[in-house]
Amino acid sequence: MLWNQMKQEGVAIGWDFYGPVILFVILIALGVPVWAVIGAAAVTMLVVSGVLPLSLLGESLFDGIDHFALTAVPLFILTGDVLVRTGLSRKFLDVAEALTCWARGGFGSATVLVCGMFSAISGSDAAGAAAVGRMTIARLVEAGYPRPHACALVAAGACTGILIPPSIAYIVIGLVLGISASTLFQAALIPGLLILGSILVTNIVVNRRHAYEGGNLITTAEWAANLWRALRSGWYAFLVPGVIFWGIFSGRLTPTEAGATAVVITIFLGFILGTLKLSDFPAMLVSSAKVNGVILPIIAMSLPLAQAMAALGVPQGFVFAVTSLTENPYMLILLMIAILIAAGCVMETTPNIVILAPILLPLAQEIGMNEIQFCVMMITALGVGFITPPLGLNLFVVSGLTGESILKIAGRAVPFVFFMLLVVLLIAYLPEISTALLPDSYK
Repeated sequence: MLWNQMKQEGVAIGWDFYGPVILFVILIALGVPVWAVIGAAAVTMLVVSGVLPLSLLGESLFDGIDHFALTAVPLFILTGDVLVRTGLSRKFLDVAEALTCWARGGFGSATVLVCGMFSAISGSDAAGAAAVGRMTIARLVEAGYPRPHACALVAAGACTGILIPPSIAYIVIGLVLGISASTLFQAALIPGLLILGSILVTNIVVNRRHAYEGGNLITTAEWAANLWRALRSGWYAFLVPGVIFWGIFSGRLTPTEAGATAVVITIFLGFILGTLKLSDFPAMLVSSAKVNGVILPIIAMSLPLAQAMAALGVPQGFVFAVTSLTENPYMLILLMIAILIAAGCVMETTPNIVILAPILLPLAQEIGMNEIQFCVMMITALGVGFITPPLGLNLFVVSGLTGESILKIAGRAVPFVFFMLLVVLLIAYLPEISTALLPDSYK
């Protein structure tokens, strides 16, 4: 029915579209690497439809990743890796624990906070889940949390990796839609903090209901003294996120320059502290290159597919078809969120962005949604997919760290998903949340 309506608009959708989509689904189900699946679908669509010459494929692949903004991706990944190897990430945990130790569920709250701190540097969910999980899951279990809940807490907290700037996801969507990554970073700050707050509140509520962890009975003076000691012994670790935020939000540094500066500062601190040696560099660079090597091929392969769909008129036809079903903007927003949540459950963020953003943005604009608000809504909705089966990348990361069943972790993650979805709805229906920190021209 949907595609019949698209035909009525004059968009000729046939097997030149259906065939590649079916191939895409089959290859994903067979476990073929995502970049290869996307590439196969793109080539098939180009060959069958003939909308663009196949000879342009090679040029498109290289042009797609030949952007200065993408240089920030490996830099932030490397910064996160250096942060872990130098032990600076533990300083974040010490400060977060000192900040929350007085409260019931204090270490659980500290775990969420350190996930947010790590996110403000690495821009990667999986890296945050692995780094924070190694430091906190065993201690969460000792504090009284069931292991599946401890894993779910870390997995949920690490979702802020793509939601709190600087974020690789916002760099990618900015590249795809032609929007400044710095602008998106500013827009994403409040929504990212709201997601962080929702995870904190969820853990506090669950902890109070089940009494997993108590608080420390200390006076205000003792709490202040503990916090001062933690800050005094680890204040220098906050230079890294401080420089990133100052540089980007003041407009003095581009995201790429902020990433490069963060790498230099982190390495310098590692040498000063004696926790980093020249012999660590090969392993560090290889580790970061492996992560980067997963992201860039997906971007490269996704862009020709997006171009082919644009040439076929799929975005325009999709807008016509959906608005023919209903013109209620509230229902259309719910439909977009449902599509994004479903896509996030089965595929990684990067291909979802490159494929779905050009299709859904015209629909969002049709109902009057600001492009900045759309980007923030899309990334936040996709972020929920990191803790939802069957893909749920963070679930796999913490399961690999602990050996805990993915299904058990996913079950414990349900309350976190619920509260995160409430924030997604707030972002979707209240544009001020995304544009509050932006100049009036974006509102």
